[in-house]
Amino acid sequence: MNDGETGRVFRLAYAPGVTPAKWVGIWTERMPGVPITLVAAPAAEVVGLLRDGGADAGFVRLPVDRDGLSVIPLYMETTVVVVPKEHAVAAVDEVAVADLADDEVFHPLDDTIEWTVRPGLPAFTRPATTAEAVKLVAAETGLLLVPQSLARLHHRRDLTYRPVPDAPQSQVGLAWPTDATTDLVEDFIGIVRGRTANSSRGRTPDSPAKKPARRQAQKPVQNGSGRRAVPAGRKRKGHRPR
Repeated sequence: MNDGETGRVFRLAYAPGVTPAKWVGIWTERMPGVPITLVAAPAAEVVGLLRDGGADAGFVRLPVDRDGLSVIPLYMETTVVVVPKEHAVAAVDEVAVADLADDEVFHPLDDTIEWTVRPGLPAFTRPATTAEAVKLVAAETGLLLVPQSLARLHHRRDLTYRPVPDAPQSQVGLAWPTDATTDLVEDFIGIVRGRTANSSRGRTPDSPAKKPARRQAQKPVQNGSGRRAVPAGRKRKGHRPR
Protein backbone atom coordinates (compact mmCIF):
# COMPACT_ATOMS: atom_id res chain seq x y z
CA MET A 1 0.00 0.00 0.00
CA ASN A 2 1.33 3.47 -0.86
CA ASP A 3 1.77 5.99 1.92
CA GLY A 4 -0.61 8.29 0.06
CA GLU A 5 -3.39 5.75 0.46
CA THR A 6 -3.35 5.94 4.26
CA GLY A 7 -6.56 7.47 5.55
CA ARG A 8 -8.54 6.70 2.39
CA VAL A 9 -11.69 4.61 2.24
CA PHE A 10 -12.50 2.02 -0.40
CA ARG A 11 -16.20 2.08 -1.31
CA LEU A 12 -17.66 -1.19 -2.57
CA ALA A 13 -21.20 -1.33 -3.96
CA TYR A 14 -23.10 -4.59 -4.31
CA ALA A 15 -26.41 -5.78 -5.72
CA PRO A 16 -28.94 -7.68 -3.60
CA GLY A 17 -28.08 -11.34 -3.13
CA VAL A 18 -24.34 -10.83 -3.58
CA THR A 19 -22.41 -11.61 -0.41
CA PRO A 20 -19.06 -9.78 -0.40
CA ALA A 21 -18.08 -10.88 3.14
CA LYS A 22 -15.28 -13.23 1.99
CA TRP A 23 -13.51 -10.55 -0.05
CA VAL A 24 -14.10 -7.86 2.57
CA GLY A 25 -12.48 -10.07 5.19
CA ILE A 26 -9.36 -10.50 3.06
CA TRP A 27 -9.24 -6.76 2.37
CA THR A 28 -9.45 -5.94 6.07
CA GLU A 29 -6.58 -8.31 6.79
CA ARG A 30 -4.33 -7.06 4.00
CA MET A 31 -5.23 -3.37 4.00
CA PRO A 32 -5.62 -2.37 7.67
CA GLY A 33 -4.93 1.28 6.85
CA VAL A 34 -7.76 1.55 4.30
CA PRO A 35 -11.26 0.89 5.69
CA ILE A 36 -13.79 -0.61 3.29
CA THR A 37 -17.31 0.79 3.14
CA LEU A 38 -20.15 -1.33 1.74
CA VAL A 39 -22.82 0.40 -0.32
CA ALA A 40 -25.96 -1.69 -0.86
CA ALA A 41 -27.93 -0.71 -3.98
CA PRO A 42 -30.65 -2.19 -6.17
CA ALA A 43 -29.18 -4.20 -9.05
CA ALA A 44 -30.33 -1.64 -11.61
CA GLU A 45 -28.62 1.23 -9.74
CA VAL A 46 -25.12 -0.15 -9.11
CA VAL A 47 -23.79 0.95 -12.51
CA GLY A 48 -25.16 4.48 -12.08
CA LEU A 49 -23.55 4.63 -8.66
CA LEU A 50 -20.18 3.74 -10.18
CA ARG A 51 -20.50 6.30 -12.97
CA ASP A 52 -21.50 9.04 -10.52
CA GLY A 53 -18.51 8.39 -8.29
CA GLY A 54 -20.58 6.94 -5.46
CA ALA A 55 -18.42 3.82 -5.26
CA ASP A 56 -14.96 2.74 -6.38
CA ALA A 57 -16.06 -0.71 -7.55
CA GLY A 58 -19.18 -2.82 -7.37
CA PHE A 59 -20.61 -6.29 -7.74
CA VAL A 60 -23.20 -6.20 -10.52
CA ARG A 61 -25.58 -8.65 -12.14
CA LEU A 62 -24.72 -9.07 -15.78
CA PRO A 63 -25.36 -8.00 -18.41
CA VAL A 64 -24.88 -4.27 -17.83
CA ASP A 65 -24.14 -1.31 -20.06
CA ARG A 66 -20.32 -1.45 -20.16
CA ASP A 67 -19.81 2.02 -21.59
CA GLY A 68 -16.92 3.50 -19.58
CA LEU A 69 -16.74 0.46 -17.34
CA SER A 70 -14.33 -2.42 -16.92
CA VAL A 71 -16.06 -5.68 -15.99
CA ILE A 72 -14.78 -9.04 -14.79
CA PRO A 73 -17.39 -11.84 -14.98
CA LEU A 74 -17.15 -13.96 -11.83
CA TYR A 75 -19.72 -16.73 -11.42
CA MET A 76 -23.10 -17.99 -12.58
CA GLU A 77 -26.06 -18.55 -10.28
CA THR A 78 -28.62 -21.31 -10.46
CA THR A 79 -32.15 -20.10 -11.22
CA VAL A 80 -34.85 -21.34 -8.86
CA VAL A 81 -38.62 -21.07 -8.68
CA VAL A 82 -40.10 -19.71 -5.45
CA VAL A 83 -43.41 -21.33 -4.47
CA PRO A 84 -45.68 -21.68 -1.44
CA LYS A 85 -44.77 -24.73 0.64
CA GLU A 86 -48.09 -26.40 -0.24
CA HIS A 87 -47.54 -26.04 -4.00
CA ALA A 88 -47.08 -29.22 -6.06
CA VAL A 89 -43.59 -28.06 -7.07
CA ALA A 90 -42.48 -28.43 -3.46
CA ALA A 91 -42.83 -32.21 -3.78
CA VAL A 92 -40.07 -32.57 -6.42
CA ASP A 93 -36.31 -32.02 -6.39
CA GLU A 94 -36.13 -29.82 -9.49
CA VAL A 95 -38.42 -28.34 -12.13
CA ALA A 96 -38.24 -27.77 -15.88
CA VAL A 97 -39.44 -24.51 -17.40
CA ALA A 98 -42.12 -26.45 -19.30
CA ASP A 99 -43.55 -27.68 -15.99
CA LEU A 100 -44.57 -24.10 -15.17
CA ALA A 101 -46.53 -23.53 -18.38
CA ASP A 102 -49.89 -23.40 -16.60
CA ASP A 103 -48.75 -21.31 -13.61
CA GLU A 104 -48.87 -17.54 -13.35
CA VAL A 105 -45.32 -16.26 -12.95
CA PHE A 106 -44.38 -12.80 -11.68
CA HIS A 107 -41.87 -10.75 -13.66
CA PRO A 108 -40.67 -7.95 -11.36
CA LEU A 109 -39.26 -4.78 -12.88
CA ASP A 110 -35.89 -5.43 -11.26
CA ASP A 111 -35.59 -8.94 -12.74
CA THR A 112 -31.96 -9.66 -13.68
CA ILE A 113 -32.55 -12.85 -15.67
CA GLU A 114 -32.53 -12.48 -19.45
CA TRP A 115 -35.50 -14.43 -20.78
CA THR A 116 -35.90 -15.23 -24.46
CA VAL A 117 -39.40 -16.46 -23.66
CA ARG A 118 -40.75 -15.83 -20.17
CA PRO A 119 -41.95 -18.96 -18.39
CA GLY A 120 -45.53 -19.66 -17.42
CA LEU A 121 -48.48 -17.32 -17.79
CA PRO A 122 -48.20 -13.56 -17.17
CA ALA A 123 -49.26 -12.70 -13.61
CA PHE A 124 -51.91 -10.05 -12.96
CA THR A 125 -49.28 -7.40 -12.18
CA ARG A 126 -45.58 -6.61 -12.55
CA PRO A 127 -44.20 -5.86 -9.08
CA ALA A 128 -41.61 -3.09 -8.84
CA THR A 129 -39.17 -5.22 -6.88
CA THR A 130 -38.33 -8.84 -6.21
CA ALA A 131 -39.18 -8.29 -2.54
CA GLU A 132 -42.74 -7.30 -3.50
CA ALA A 133 -43.01 -10.30 -5.81
CA VAL A 134 -42.02 -12.63 -2.98
CA LYS A 135 -44.86 -11.26 -0.86
CA LEU A 136 -47.29 -11.93 -3.70
CA VAL A 137 -46.03 -15.51 -3.98
CA ALA A 138 -46.66 -15.91 -0.25
CA ALA A 139 -50.23 -14.75 -0.90
CA GLU A 140 -50.50 -17.66 -3.37
CA THR A 141 -51.17 -15.42 -6.36
CA GLY A 142 -48.32 -16.68 -8.56
CA LEU A 143 -44.78 -18.02 -8.71
CA LEU A 144 -41.41 -16.33 -9.11
CA LEU A 145 -38.13 -17.31 -10.78
CA VAL A 146 -34.99 -15.71 -9.36
CA PRO A 147 -31.28 -16.38 -8.84
CA GLN A 148 -30.83 -18.71 -5.89
CA SER A 149 -29.11 -16.06 -3.76
CA LEU A 150 -32.21 -13.85 -3.99
CA ALA A 151 -34.43 -16.73 -2.92
CA ARG A 152 -32.21 -17.12 0.13
CA LEU A 153 -32.16 -13.38 0.76
CA HIS A 154 -35.97 -13.20 0.79
CA HIS A 155 -36.48 -16.48 2.62
CA ARG A 156 -39.82 -16.94 4.39
CA ARG A 157 -41.06 -19.85 6.47
CA ASP A 158 -44.15 -20.23 4.30
CA LEU A 159 -42.17 -20.43 1.04
CA THR A 160 -39.66 -22.79 -0.52
CA TYR A 161 -37.80 -22.99 -3.82
CA ARG A 162 -36.59 -25.58 -6.30
CA PRO A 163 -33.84 -25.43 -9.00
CA VAL A 164 -34.87 -24.92 -12.62
CA PRO A 165 -31.83 -26.34 -14.49
CA ASP A 166 -32.95 -25.40 -18.02
CA ALA A 167 -33.71 -21.77 -17.16
CA PRO A 168 -31.32 -18.93 -18.09
CA GLN A 169 -28.87 -18.10 -15.32
CA SER A 170 -27.83 -14.82 -13.74
CA GLN A 171 -24.13 -13.94 -13.74
CA VAL A 172 -22.36 -11.81 -11.14
CA GLY A 173 -19.38 -9.64 -12.07
CA LEU A 174 -17.09 -6.99 -10.64
CA ALA A 175 -17.26 -3.59 -12.34
CA TRP A 176 -15.48 -0.26 -11.94
CA PRO A 177 -15.02 2.95 -13.99
CA THR A 178 -12.20 2.32 -16.45
CA ASP A 179 -10.76 5.81 -16.08
CA ALA A 180 -10.69 5.43 -12.28
CA THR A 181 -8.66 2.24 -12.06
CA THR A 182 -6.76 3.28 -8.94
CA ASP A 183 -4.22 1.30 -6.96
CA LEU A 184 -6.95 0.45 -4.47
CA VAL A 185 -9.16 -0.90 -7.25
CA GLU A 186 -6.24 -2.98 -8.49
CA ASP A 187 -5.74 -4.31 -4.97
CA PHE A 188 -9.38 -5.35 -4.74
CA ILE A 189 -9.27 -6.97 -8.19
CA GLY A 190 -6.33 -9.00 -6.97
CA ILE A 191 -8.28 -10.17 -3.94
CA VAL A 192 -11.30 -11.18 -6.02
CA ARG A 193 -9.07 -13.05 -8.46
CA GLY A 194 -7.44 -14.94 -5.62
CA ARG A 195 -3.99 -13.41 -5.84
CA THR A 196 -1.74 -13.74 -2.85
CA ALA A 197 -0.63 -10.79 -0.75
CA ASN A 198 2.86 -11.00 -2.29
CA SER A 199 1.79 -11.05 -5.93
CA SER A 200 2.19 -7.27 -6.39
CA ARG A 201 -1.27 -6.80 -7.91
CA GLY A 202 -0.72 -9.75 -10.18
CA ARG A 203 2.35 -8.34 -11.89
CA THR A 204 5.21 -10.76 -11.87
CA PRO A 205 8.15 -9.10 -10.14
CA ASP A 206 11.33 -8.95 -12.11
CA SER A 207 13.50 -11.89 -11.23
CA PRO A 208 16.96 -10.91 -9.99
CA ALA A 209 19.67 -11.17 -12.57
CA LYS A 210 21.58 -14.34 -12.24
CA LYS A 211 25.17 -13.83 -11.33
CA PRO A 212 27.69 -15.73 -13.36
CA ALA A 213 28.91 -18.77 -11.53
CA ARG A 214 32.26 -18.20 -9.91
CA ARG A 215 34.94 -20.56 -11.06
CA GLN A 216 36.42 -22.23 -8.11
CA ALA A 217 40.09 -23.01 -8.21
CA GLN A 218 40.57 -26.71 -8.20
CA LYS A 219 42.54 -27.99 -5.30
CA PRO A 220 45.36 -30.24 -6.27
CA VAL A 221 44.68 -33.89 -5.58
CA GLN A 222 46.95 -35.55 -3.08
CA ASN A 223 48.28 -39.04 -3.56
CA GLY A 224 48.44 -41.70 -0.94
CA SER A 225 51.77 -40.47 0.40
CA GLY A 226 50.39 -37.11 1.19
CA ARG A 227 52.33 -35.45 -1.58
CA ARG A 228 50.57 -33.39 -4.23
CA ALA A 229 50.06 -35.20 -7.50
CA VAL A 230 51.84 -33.84 -10.49
CA PRO A 231 49.43 -32.54 -13.15
CA ALA A 232 49.33 -34.49 -16.39
CA GLY A 233 51.77 -33.30 -18.96
CA ARG A 234 54.35 -32.20 -16.44
CA LYS A 235 57.39 -34.39 -15.87
CA ARG A 236 58.69 -34.99 -12.41
CA LYS A 237 62.18 -33.66 -12.10
CA GLY A 238 64.78 -36.21 -11.21
CA HIS A 239 67.10 -35.91 -8.22
CA ARG A 240 70.36 -34.23 -8.84
CA PRO A 241 73.35 -36.48 -8.39
CA ARG A 242 75.35 -35.69 -5.35
